Amino acid sequence: MTEEKPDWCPGCGLYGIQTALKQALSELNLEPHKVFLATGIGCGSKMAHWINVYATHTLHGRLLPVAAGAKLANHSLTVIGMGGDGDGYGIGMGHFVHTMRRNIDILYLVNNNQIYGLTKGQASPTSEKGMKTKSTPFGVIETPVNPIAFAICSGATFVARGFAGDLEHLKWLIAEGIKHKGFSLIDILQPCITFNKINTFDYFRQRVYKINDNVGYKTSDAEAALKRSHEWGDKIPIGIFYQESREINEELEPQLAKEPLAYQDISSIDVAPIMEKFV
Repeated sequence: MTEEKPDWCPGCGLYGIQTALKQALSELNLEPHKVFLATGIGCGSKMAHWINVYATHTLHGRLLPVAAGAKLANHSLTVIGMGGDGDGYGIGMGHFVHTMRRNIDILYLVNNNQIYGLTKGQASPTSEKGMKTKSTPFGVIETPVNPIAFAICSGATFVARGFAGDLEHLKWLIAEGIKHKGFSLIDILQPCITFNKINTFDYFRQRVYKINDNVGYKTSDAEAALKRSHEWGDKIPIGIFYQESREINEELEPQLAKEPLAYQDISSIDVAPIMEKFV
């Protein structure tokens, strides 16, 4: 246990996400010193302070480069990234697409509350069209980002959506994402009870259904997954949309074939010549 307690708003969906993550790590018997958590900016990014693993609180939109660096430096670690929808689908979108196509073995959890909660209620990239916020008093005019469709088309090898109001299902998704070998995205529907009065717990409970309960649904079918990714409204699918097995970035780097970089002996390498060129 960490000494500090979360200061999220009472009833925030982040409490469920934190519980699901902790339970998944525990049930997988992962030792704290073998897990690295990189967080960005947003209410959920404070998670780095409240889970007893190696963790760092990075810059807005920059958690994935840090997570990727940690994985490449020591690919024996279980590396998890966590940030908000504004962090990942806004300023961090460029890093998002390139980390996916490289298929680096990282689990990326996006706390998607469809609003900028930490900065007090501005529209985010996933805010619904027409939604009135502090930055869009006459309603959002842009089409929202579809993170599931974007991830499938960008090379992610595990694409899922969870709901903060279904802890058991979310815990299962997180465990499956950790076990998956490759880049895993879990977009988490996380109600912001303070600033988003539309996408509430009740709103989602009346709409979500589990796609993996459908006997005929195959997560290996990218075309079917892409079709489901566009389903939003009266029915909202949650679960694993798509999953495939593909070589990960770490397997393709010859420098990592022997052992993690963190454990390689570099004491015999003379860096003086290269340093003289740049210093």
